[in-house]
Amino acid sequence: MSKAAHTIALVDADFRRRAALAHCLGGTALHVEPFETIDELTRHWPSGGILLVHDQGPAIADLFATMTVTGRWLPVVGFAEAADPQHISDAMFEGAVDYMCWPFDAEQLAETVARAVDRAELAGSARLREAMARSRIERLTRREREVLAGVADGLSNRLIGQKLDISPRTVEIHRANMLNKMGASHTSEAIRIAIEGALVR
Repeated sequence: MSKAAHTIALVDADFRRRAALAHCLGGTALHVEPFETIDELTRHWPSGGILLVHDQGPAIADLFATMTVTGRWLPVVGFAEAADPQHISDAMFEGAVDYMCWPFDAEQLAETVARAVDRAELAGSARLREAMARSRIERLTRREREVLAGVADGLSNRLIGQKLDISPRTVEIHRANMLNKMGASHTSEAIRIAIEGALVR
């Protein structure tokens, strides 16, 4: 692991647990930077490493929303005291690369960090591209998404209009608005974003 991979940005509102984790890792190669909230983490974003996030409320979903908006991505490992399968499944669906049950020791955490680094190298950039593409697609109205899907299928304005029961001129207007909202300079870029955001296959 690189030096950056040895850094763990810990996000946990519970002071005692943050202190216990920092103490548990004392004398190991892992360095903990504790944060109370996602907002605090965002203000002091680490240059690398792993984000270890206590899975309480919408914390993990909020973190991924923040990373999508800012375009900064680090691998996330969720943890909780008595994590039920649904919480674990939700965290992994959001994009967490691993999940742990607290309490855990330094050895368990070191193994998880190493695994997270390996998984992040495979999935990190793809996950970020997908998240950013989805955020751009979410700016579109339902009709603009339908036009985008038609464009991605290779349909002309006339055929998209026939399919949606609107005029080719209206399709053209939706198409221009779609490109503008997505920040796409041309149609092929919009199609790439649609594919990355899983709007089309």
